[in-house]
Amino acid sequence: MNITKTIVTLALSLCLAGSAQAKVTDHVNPFVGTTNFGTTNPGAICPNGMMSVTPFNVMGSELNVHDKDSRWWSTPYCYENRFFTGFSHVNLSGVGCPELSLVLTMPTTGSVQPDHHIYGSEYTGEHAEPGYYTCDLTAYGIKAEATATMRTSAERYTFPAGRSNILVNLGEGLTNESGGWIRKVSDTEIEGMRLAGTFCYNPQAVFPMYFAIRISKTPAESGFWKKQPKMKGVEAEWTPDNGTYKMYTKYGRVIAGDQIGYWFSFETEEGEQVELQMGVSFVSCENAWENLDAEQDGFAFDKVRQDAGQKWEDDLSRIMVSGGTDKQKEVFYTALYHALIHPNILNDVNGEYPLMENEGVGRVPAGENRYTVFSLWDTYRNVHQLMTLVFPERQRDMVRSMIGMYKEWGWMPKWELYGRETFTMEGDPAIPAITDTWLKGIRDFDIDTAYEAFVKSANTPGAENLMRPDVDPYIEKGYVPLGYYAADLSGDNSVSHALEYYIADYALSLLAEDLGKTEDAELYRERSYGYKNYYSTESGTLRPITMDGKFLDPFDPRQGENFEHVPGFHEGSAWNYTFFVPHDVYGLAKLMGGNKAFVKKLQKVFDEGLYDPANEPDIAYPYLFSYFKGEEWRTQETVAKLLEKHFTTLPDGIPGNDDTGTMSAWAVFSMMGFYPDCPGHPSYTLTTPAFDSVEIRLDPDLCNGKDRLVISTSGNGRRIRSIRLGGKAYNAYRISHEDLTGAGTMLINRK
Repeated sequence: MNITKTIVTLALSLCLAGSAQAKVTDHVNPFVGTTNFGTTNPGAICPNGMMSVTPFNVMGSELNVHDKDSRWWSTPYCYENRFFTGFSHVNLSGVGCPELSLVLTMPTTGSVQPDHHIYGSEYTGEHAEPGYYTCDLTAYGIKAEATATMRTSAERYTFPAGRSNILVNLGEGLTNESGGWIRKVSDTEIEGMRLAGTFCYNPQAVFPMYFAIRISKTPAESGFWKKQPKMKGVEAEWTPDNGTYKMYTKYGRVIAGDQIGYWFSFETEEGEQVELQMGVSFVSCENAWENLDAEQDGFAFDKVRQDAGQKWEDDLSRIMVSGGTDKQKEVFYTALYHALIHPNILNDVNGEYPLMENEGVGRVPAGENRYTVFSLWDTYRNVHQLMTLVFPERQRDMVRSMIGMYKEWGWMPKWELYGRETFTMEGDPAIPAITDTWLKGIRDFDIDTAYEAFVKSANTPGAENLMRPDVDPYIEKGYVPLGYYAADLSGDNSVSHALEYYIADYALSLLAEDLGKTEDAELYRERSYGYKNYYSTESGTLRPITMDGKFLDPFDPRQGENFEHVPGFHEGSAWNYTFFVPHDVYGLAKLMGGNKAFVKKLQKVFDEGLYDPANEPDIAYPYLFSYFKGEEWRTQETVAKLLEKHFTTLPDGIPGNDDTGTMSAWAVFSMMGFYPDCPGHPSYTLTTPAFDSVEIRLDPDLCNGKDRLVISTSGNGRRIRSIRLGGKAYNAYRISHEDLTGAGTMLINRK
């Protein structure tokens, strides 16, 4: 026997076995961003899935008082809270307004108590991974587990001996809407509807969510509850335990109202497990059942969990990194995980979905998906660029979804939620998002209809324009003055509105040029330069203009940095917006007195704490240094420092609202070594990667035959010494999408 050969073979086998066991999902920490206003949650979800099932801990007990969230009120879960009131279903990730988190399912023991303040429990043993969550409820000795498919949840409860219950509560959630109904289908099945909507306080953005629930054990008892005012003459029907909740034990049909619920009660043995499945649909209960039956074959919790984990493993493995620290890998893959939650699918397994701003039902062709949760003011900056690069088949369907919304409603979405437009934030963000997709080679969608929609929103008079309500002075004067339009709770955001229009019009000019519409291209390009009207040499910043054409006076360019309302700017100060002209950096530099003056002023933003890493307008600022020869090192140093400071593996490891993955996408791109700093323009600015190697799987049909891009580094340090692209020297710090993806390799020598 060749002993040496045997030892080497054994060592190699062990190495390969260890390698096979290592998973990319092991680097994901779903608790990152669950405090410090990050508004993410650790619940179970599949990539871009409709269903998410999340621990709901925003209602408190006498011992642990929290009104919704101790730090923020738009998330079902906050890390500091430790009072579980059930699993909520269909949740938003990283948003700044409360919505959804509906149909809470809660396991308990003993007598049925419908008041969540009483039946809630503190918990220990919390664990989460992609597609799975669990904790132990200390009040009851129950282990609660949850996982998910694309449209359904699977929950498993391990009970102690005695009377055990599963409660289904329609009265709680994050939505500002109320009301719903529940119907008993069989001893082990119920169905119903819960009304949701009014996101960011738009009273018209209301929609129903339908659900179907099935449990694995026939209950000994079951029934409805309904909260109602105490009635005279019926004192005997009320008990201290029930409070103002009336229990219906001799009724088994349908109940409706604002504070309603259903319970199943069992006699369980020690350690007995009962499973619950829920399917959801935004079309009908029939579709919710169809989704459930199609995506879960009987009760098989462990298989559902395994399948969910595998979906995440497959998706996250489209980008493989090596080198760097374990914490950097955790930051990176957690960020990629968060960037793959929204937009999410809307259609049921049969293809049906609710039409946009319409009472009807549509159906997508086989093999396609309709998407929803288009938080476009956020995601047009980087999330859609990430999808275009790594998940082009999904980005294609997302663009088709937006175009479909225009066909159904007459306008592109701005901040769409389950078929309703919420009109949150400002601008015309579908234009740069779709233009970017088109110019990067994804062409399998109706660009003529998209262009028609863009021209409509760019030119329709303001009184009729749902995307640009203050477009009239914008076209006439080249800017929007104060006092012309303010229609929501954020105040008069004239400068912020106009800056978004400039970016949209620049992207529209690029698209028009590509489509051979030269006159249109020139028109929209010229409009995009109107930002120059706002530049004040006195303040050295962009500055609001009054109705009489004068700069606002008095004026403090730092006002608004704490998110207070300030004339002209939305969620920020003049400093947060002054460099927000990504399509004309050199033109802005000229206004500021030249390249050196621009760089000096931009450096001041970081040196004096004027940069806000938690909001969108200035997140591309670090990359603007690289437009100027000899200053590229500032981008590389600044990006590295921001990553270290603001993106960590702790619960507060995202600097603010993740904004449906936007902050996370910033980290993903920055750690890979390039960033799309000008939305709509098919290019990137380069920086130093955080890893020794980054391998991105590509679609060869879109990338000059290349099926992957490998970015590797040599040397040490944060700065770039030299670059080789496809084996040849590359002497620039900005690069086109076509050149980057078509090269196959990029080597960055660090110093």
